[in-house]
Amino acid sequence: MTLTTIILLVLALYVAQIFLQETSRFGFDLRGIVGNRDTQPEASVVAGRLDRAKNNMLESLPIFLALALLALVKGGDTSEAAHAALLFLVARIVYVPAYVSGIFMLRSLVWLVAIASLGLMALPLV
Repeated sequence: MTLTTIILLVLALYVAQIFLQETSRFGFDLRGIVGNRDTQPEASVVAGRLDRAKNNMLESLPIFLALALLALVKGGDTSEAAHAALLFLVARIVYVPAYVSGIFMLRSLVWLVAIASLGLMALPLV
């Protein structure tokens, strides 16, 4: 899988997280989702976790994109960066259900894998 494809998949994951977070607050009720949202219902535990998972992705996304784009701009062999980026993508996919599940330490371990993958993306750039 190319680095460009992985970048697009990470962005698609972020869009999916936005959708899940926004719709979960309304209990996936179409009427509330398509309305004007002047009044927001109280967030459930799951909606709160999805919101925090989305916010965490928002914090990681600029770092990921910067490293991925630097690898592309640098040119040459991007396979190391692509492997690390794929690890980031997989970890971030696993992170969402890990966070929602509330299983002790699972979210943190998956987060550490994602952060480590960013470090692995940076190594070939130095």
